Amino acid sequence: MAAPQVTGRKITRQARAPPLLERAAYTIREFCDAHRISKSTYYNLRKQGLGPDEARVRDRVIITMEAAARWRRARERATAA
Repeated sequence: MAAPQVTGRKITRQARAPPLLERAAYTIREFCDAHRISKSTYYNLRKQGLGPDEARVRDRVIITMEAAARWRRARERATAA
């Protein structure tokens, strides 16, 4: 496409892209990827009562960012003890 100064077209402002939304929650797969653990490790931790708090939305399981942060702090404390 030719530049506006060549074609004589009026230069208009381009629409801005909408701002990106900040992530509020993970799916189980996203949580595992973010924390570099396998899904089987996640389910084993959950079975032992050591997994993050989960929220259920219809048929989906989500892990909020706050729950993930609490889980990381708890795992760090357990490792330090």
